[in-house]
Amino acid sequence: MDINKGPYSNHLKLWRKPAEENCTMDEFQDSDETAFVIEEITTIIKDTVEATIGSSAYIQNRINQWTSSVVETSLNQLSKLNKPFKYIVTCIILQKNGAGLHTASSCFWDSTMDGSCTVRWENKSMYCIVTVFGLAV
Repeated sequence: MDINKGPYSNHLKLWRKPAEENCTMDEFQDSDETAFVIEEITTIIKDTVEATIGSSAYIQNRINQWTSSVVETSLNQLSKLNKPFKYIVTCIILQKNGAGLHTASSCFWDSTMDGSCTVRWENKSMYCIVTVFGLAV
């Protein structure tokens, strides 16, 4: 599978800094324009989940629609940041019924350039857990 093809491949061109800017790696890493800013990502995710689910009650046959919408809208909003990242977004919706959920992830990456952010959102009837991984290009 070619990673440069697909619905978000056009955004990859926007995320690269033009070569004529001739910045050093230190300037590239320190710039807010190119950093993975957790607060910024968190705001996008919370706004997306709130707009998608809001105060809706847990309805089993709507979960696929909600998770797809959260992931797609999040990716759309993240791509508008025009930062040099490829994003991976996951979404879990869990009914509040006393059941437990245990999850883990591990990444082998450059911790100075790449980042991740997990947001837990809830209303009266469900939890929504969204994780964003940003991989520098």
